[in-house]
Amino acid sequence: MNQKQALDIFKTGKNIFLTGAAGSGKTYVLREYIKWLRAHNIEPAITASTGIAATHLDGITIHSWCGIGINDGLTADDVETLASRSYLRSRIKNAGVLIIDEVSMLHHFRLDLIDRVVRRIRENPLVPFGGLQVILSGDFFQLPPILRKNIPSEETKLFADDQTAKFVYHSTIWQKLDLEICYLSEQHRQGDATYLEILNAIRAEKVSPEMIALLKTRLDGQMIGQADSTKLYTHNIDVDAENERELAKLKGQVFEYEMSSRGPSALCEALKRSCLAPEILRLKKDAKVIFVKNNYEKGYVNGTLGKVIDCDDAGIEVETLKGKIISVSRENWLIEENQKRKAEITQYPLRLAWAITVHKSQGMSLDQAEIDLSKPFERGMGYVALSRVRSLDGLSLKGLHPSAFLVHGEVMAYDKDFQKKSENNIKNLQKISDQELKEKHQEFIEKLSGKKIKIKNKKENTTAITLSLFLKGHTPQTIANQRGLSLGTILDHLEKIKEKDHSISFAWLKNTMPTNHFKIISQAFKKIGVVNGKRPLGPVHEFLRGKYDYDKLRLVRLILY
Repeated sequence: MNQKQALDIFKTGKNIFLTGAAGSGKTYVLREYIKWLRAHNIEPAITASTGIAATHLDGITIHSWCGIGINDGLTADDVETLASRSYLRSRIKNAGVLIIDEVSMLHHFRLDLIDRVVRRIRENPLVPFGGLQVILSGDFFQLPPILRKNIPSEETKLFADDQTAKFVYHSTIWQKLDLEICYLSEQHRQGDATYLEILNAIRAEKVSPEMIALLKTRLDGQMIGQADSTKLYTHNIDVDAENERELAKLKGQVFEYEMSSRGPSALCEALKRSCLAPEILRLKKDAKVIFVKNNYEKGYVNGTLGKVIDCDDAGIEVETLKGKIISVSRENWLIEENQKRKAEITQYPLRLAWAITVHKSQGMSLDQAEIDLSKPFERGMGYVALSRVRSLDGLSLKGLHPSAFLVHGEVMAYDKDFQKKSENNIKNLQKISDQELKEKHQEFIEKLSGKKIKIKNKKENTTAITLSLFLKGHTPQTIANQRGLSLGTILDHLEKIKEKDHSISFAWLKNTMPTNHFKIISQAFKKIGVVNGKRPLGPVHEFLRGKYDYDKLRLVRLILY
C-alpha cells in the first residue's frame, strides 16, 4: 500500500493500524493526516507510547493524555477519580480522533486500561474508545515494550512463558476495534537495494550465510569522513563513556547552553525527559554533534551529522557532512492541546554524537554509523540499529553477535496476516469511485465537525477535467489555481494519467521551472535509482537536504520517467 492509499482509508473514519518496515514513511502519513484534519478545523489527540516518539509529532505520551501515568492497573475508584478531573474530561470528550504512535512499545494491558478510561469519560461504554476514531501506528519488528517486574498478576505467567505476549495486539480491545490494516510497502529511507534486501531478510528470519558474510565485510569498515560517523551502542553506559571520552580529547574552552522552559513544571519536566536535546548542552569547537529536530528550510533533519566549527556565548555554527555551514538557532519542543500551547522547552537542537543508544536512534535516518551489536539484549534491536542507516557503504560494524538477527517469532505470523489484510484493503479501495470516496471523506468530516459540507457534482470526473486543462497547455500550478485545488492533488491526477496513458508527453513542463533546479533534482533521481520497481521521493528529498519540496520532486519525476 502506498501513502496516498493509506490516507484515503484514514479519511473514511475507520479505526486503523498503520504499519510497515522502518523507513516506509509511517510518520509522514500521520503528519499528512493531522494536516488534513486541521484543515477542516478538527484537532486530533496526538500521542505516542514514549516521550521521544511523542516529540516527533509534537504530541504527548498516551499515558499522560488519558491520565493513567505509570499505573499498571486501575480500580473502579481510580477510574472515577480520573473521570472527575475536568481537564481530562475536556481533553477526551472534545477529541474525535486518537493517534497513538509507536504502539510496538506499548504493553497490551495498557491499551485496555486506556480504552477503559476513555469509555468512562466519554460516557459511551459499549463502543471501543467511546466512539473515537483510533489510529495505531508502529512496526512490531522494532523495539518492544520494556518488560517490567511489577506488572499485573494475571499477566505474570503470560510474560514468563512467551516474551512476545507483551505486544499490544494481545490486548482485549485490539480485536474489538475492527482495525483496517494499512501496510506501507514503499521504502523512503534506504536507496541501496542490496542493503534493503538484507533488512527485509532479517524481518523474515531468512538471513543467508552470504548476507552475513556481506555484513561482516563492514566490520571496522571504512567510510568517507569516518570521524564524523555516529556510534550506536546497545547500552547507555557505553554511550556516555564514549561521548565524555571524545569531548575530553578536544582542546579549547567548554561552552554550556542551558535549556529554557515555559509552562507547568510537570509538563516541562516530561518534555525534558523525552526530548533528545540535553538540558545542558556542553560543546567545544570541533565537537561531533547530531541534529535532533527537522528544519528543512535551514538544511537539516533529525539525524543530520556535523561538526561544531564555532561556538561561544553568542551562538553555534555547525558544518554538516555535506559541507553546509549552518548557523544554529534554538528550537522549541511543544505540548499542544486544541492548538493551544500548554508547555514549551527551548534548546539548540543538538547533542553530542560520537555515540547514542539504539533505543534513542529509533526514528532517525543516518547517512553513516558505527554500530556495536556485540551484546544486543532484546529481539529486534539489531534490525532497528541496522535500519537507521541508508546504505551498506554507510555502515561500520564494531561487533556482530548472532542474536542481532533475531526477531520475535510470533510477530512474523502476525505480519503476514497484516500484509494480507492490507492487500485486501487495496482491492476494496480500488472498487470505490473517486466520487464515492470523496463522499465518504466528507461524511466523516461532517460527523466530527457537526457541520454539513457541500458535495460537488457527483458526475464530475476530476481527473478528466485536469487532463483536459493540461492538454490545452495549462501548467499544473495554473490548473490548481483555476480549480481551487492544491498542487499536490493536481500532481496526483497527472501521475494517474501517466500510468494509464504513456503516450502523453510531460517533457514541456521542463520549461516551467529553473534549469538549474531541474538539473539538480534529475541528477538526484538518477543517483538514488530504482527501489522496489519505483523511483522513491523520500531518499531524493533527504539527499537534497529538503532544499526542494515534494511537489517539485514529483514534477521532475513526471518529466523524466
